[in-house]
Amino acid sequence: MSQGLQGAGILVVGASLAGLRACVVLRELGYDGRLTVVGDEPHLPYDRPPLSKGFLVNQDEDVRLPLPDGLDIDWRLGRRARALDLGARTVEVDDGTLLPFAGLVIATGSTARRWPGPTPAVGVHVLRGLDDARALRTALRRGGRLLVLGAGFLGSEVAASAHGAGVPVTVVEPEPQPMRRAVGEAAGAFVAALHRRAGVDLRTSTTAVSLIGDPTFTGARLSDGTEVRAGAAVVAVGAAPSTDWLAGSGLRVAGGVVCDHHARVLLEDGTPAPAVVAAGDVTRWPHPWAPGPGLTLGHWSHATEQADTAARSLLRPQIPAVYRPVPSFWSDQYGVRFRSVGLPALADSAEVRENDPDARRLDVAYYRQGRLVGAFTANRVGRTAAYRARLATELHELAG
Repeated sequence: MSQGLQGAGILVVGASLAGLRACVVLRELGYDGRLTVVGDEPHLPYDRPPLSKGFLVNQDEDVRLPLPDGLDIDWRLGRRARALDLGARTVEVDDGTLLPFAGLVIATGSTARRWPGPTPAVGVHVLRGLDDARALRTALRRGGRLLVLGAGFLGSEVAASAHGAGVPVTVVEPEPQPMRRAVGEAAGAFVAALHRRAGVDLRTSTTAVSLIGDPTFTGARLSDGTEVRAGAAVVAVGAAPSTDWLAGSGLRVAGGVVCDHHARVLLEDGTPAPAVVAAGDVTRWPHPWAPGPGLTLGHWSHATEQADTAARSLLRPQIPAVYRPVPSFWSDQYGVRFRSVGLPALADSAEVRENDPDARRLDVAYYRQGRLVGAFTANRVGRTAAYRARLATELHELAG
């Protein structure tokens, strides 16, 4: 274990799933020094996936993440990191406090993209954090139609959850099919059929041109010339890594904090910054399947697995851990359980092995240059393990 991490200790910026997991692993590996966590929300770490599912319709659902005994963390909640000084080994937070560190874990996650044009002050929501979900849940209980802008995984989950609670829903999506960029045409068409069979008003190949209402949202004008009247809107058009506080720090930031395959953060010259690691959807990192600058993922499993690697690499810099996962995620919509393994979005071809809308079953395998890179299934959970094992073998062979 690195002895240089005593004294000022380890600072984790981001009271997120990734931040908490890094703390847990640090303690499990025997680190007994000072451990400080800065979080921009006033909440202890919580689980984000339920926020777009059951939490929207069930006020009693508890999303708090368990805190193991013995973590001994100095929590600095409701404080936003403002600047990093690598030379001084400090992070400045928004009240002007300078927090020193010997080791740094960056786990600030990402920020929801908002509507880019004029926006009514009331009734237009994003869904990223716990307070966002509570505000949207309150809006859904007021009644009226919900307009969802974007039919990716988040938008589709919100639509399904709201519909299940008896809320009329319109979904507007610029692509020909929901989730098409992530899982392709066939899977997108399967999801579109789920929306429409449930009675959701799905408008594909359509965009919102403007939002109506001042100060309260009342609807939107669409690119096809129609208007949708609604009592609330959710903007579900993606997220951007939360890296603004790293401007001028000397770290390489390009669509995320750039890391190597050990979760070590790189300086602008491409070398690892001493005792600085990162984890979660704030990172951009190399993967054998991904050409170019690497990947940025918002998956639950990615946050936990990369945080594990980051903690190990921070404590044992002479033998840093290697992060080379088979990514995975899941989604529940209209009682259908979706599972994805690998990276379907990188495929150049797809094989539909099963597509039964009536039985609500789907099985699609994805290939890049003839090699399996992903799979996506609906109500075929039992097939996921076989796909994962094959993908792990493919990844091992490709990585050498």
